[in-house]
Amino acid sequence: MAIEILMPKLGLTMTEGTIEEWKKKEGEAVKAGDVLFSVATDKLSSDVECDKEGVLLKIVCPAGETAPCKSVVAYIGQAGESIGENVAAEKEEAPLKKESLSSEPSQKSDKKSIIIVGGGPGGYVAAIRAAQLGAEVTVVEKEYLGGTCLNIGCIPTKSLLHSAELYEQIKHQGKELGINATGLSVDFTQVIAHKDAISKQLTSGVAGLFKLNKIKKIDGEASFIAPKTLLVKKADGKEEQLKGDAIILATGSINFAPPIPGLKENPNCIDSTGALSLEALPKSMVVIGGGVIGLELACAYAAFGTKITVIEAVAHMLPMMDREITEVSVGHMKNMGIDFHLECPVQAIEPSPFGAKVICKNKEGNTLAFEAEKVLVAIGRRPNTASLELEVGGVHHDNGRIFVNTKMETNVPGVYAIGDCVKGYAQLAHTASAMGEVAAENICGHTAYYEEGTSPTCVYMMPEAAGVGLTEEACKEKGMEYKVGKFPMSANGKALILNGGEGLVKIITDVKHEEILGMHIVGPRATDLIAEGALAIRLEATAEELISTIHSHPTVTETMREAALNVEKRAIHMKN
Repeated sequence: MAIEILMPKLGLTMTEGTIEEWKKKEGEAVKAGDVLFSVATDKLSSDVECDKEGVLLKIVCPAGETAPCKSVVAYIGQAGESIGENVAAEKEEAPLKKESLSSEPSQKSDKKSIIIVGGGPGGYVAAIRAAQLGAEVTVVEKEYLGGTCLNIGCIPTKSLLHSAELYEQIKHQGKELGINATGLSVDFTQVIAHKDAISKQLTSGVAGLFKLNKIKKIDGEASFIAPKTLLVKKADGKEEQLKGDAIILATGSINFAPPIPGLKENPNCIDSTGALSLEALPKSMVVIGGGVIGLELACAYAAFGTKITVIEAVAHMLPMMDREITEVSVGHMKNMGIDFHLECPVQAIEPSPFGAKVICKNKEGNTLAFEAEKVLVAIGRRPNTASLELEVGGVHHDNGRIFVNTKMETNVPGVYAIGDCVKGYAQLAHTASAMGEVAAENICGHTAYYEEGTSPTCVYMMPEAAGVGLTEEACKEKGMEYKVGKFPMSANGKALILNGGEGLVKIITDVKHEEILGMHIVGPRATDLIAEGALAIRLEATAEELISTIHSHPTVTETMREAALNVEKRAIHMKN
């Protein structure tokens, strides 16, 4: 008798899945272990292997359709075997029921048609939110869904860092922790393969969400040919003109290559994209730029064993972070063997038998030279708007950075912009996503505003650092009276277990009410912990309200309560 193939339940919260693609056709032989189909659920995409052997007799749930977990999606048996009289009509008798997305279509306007240029973390989130609200959505993407973040930015960088951190922990802390490892080495090819697999899974998940939300995707590059009118040059060479009720520009940013003599001519000079796709682990690397991208990749490669030299033109790194937090991070990186040269602008790059020679001039006026196999140029990004023809569309901008208001509206009614391509906001994936939701909701008749005050900045170096709200330096610049509470990770049990207690939590409040103005963390789980600080600022919470909230033990979150206690000079586990 034919065997039922069911929609798997791949997680505790999974209730249904969308068939992305059938890897086998009806009538095709199937062996145990063959991938039968791929399924998308939420933001993930997974291949489902068959544990039976036979012939794929009947596909009940075609590609693009959704089925509840544990429901029949196909039948496998022997060639010519009957699968019962009622199978063909099964879907008509038991139609699939799509769950609510907890969003109601706008009651304030007719169904909107929206064109989104760019499928990164801003564009794809805007597309999904608009579809939830009942809009017809078309996304134009010239390269790949997920944008820089999922493909060549946030996600692959963090994958690389996780591999590096694990290697460093086993190598340097294993013996202390009772883990004795021999023959420890880095298989860099597998490090890159794992990174690529994570990115592929997530981008496939976004594609699945597009199908689930009936979002149309066009592969191509869009540019204005008139206000609110786009011409798309498709990947297949054809062209299509697009108009809609609204347009959202979400083209993101690209790496900036400074006009350093000799830079473009040297193939050993790479950007962050190149640093994420090296075929072999370099023995040495010079990193030009002490910002987020440069320091994250510096930490990863240093942990793998690459000799790292960081060169920065100004007097300090990570200017957006609280200075005290940055000092803790730099101290750790120096212990990792990373060399720093501040106030040392690059003058030129010359050929070298090692790979490249970086010529600099320090603050004393002396010329310095640094040789390395690879030179990572990480001094910033610029808006990816050159191909949009913004002038033709009448969209106001400053050197490609688009002017918007807090509703994400440009000067052209019906044209919105979000993410890294806008002017005056942080260039972060989560800010782009938040902006995307704001734009979609305003287009669909709701009223929403983007507020950056609760947007955290996260740096995934070693150890992690994160901050939200005002830094101490910002308070001083504004002439504000403020109070500071601090708590060292070394006095926290869980932090001692995780990384030896390296790090710090710092809370800044006003004087009168002790309202939380800023929270800054360096140490284990900092990028996860910072959400409590963002929520505290959003709710205008006070130090006392953090104190009166019980934090579970043993966790790193206890450091946040202790820092709040220290604002009032009554921390329990340290001298106030």
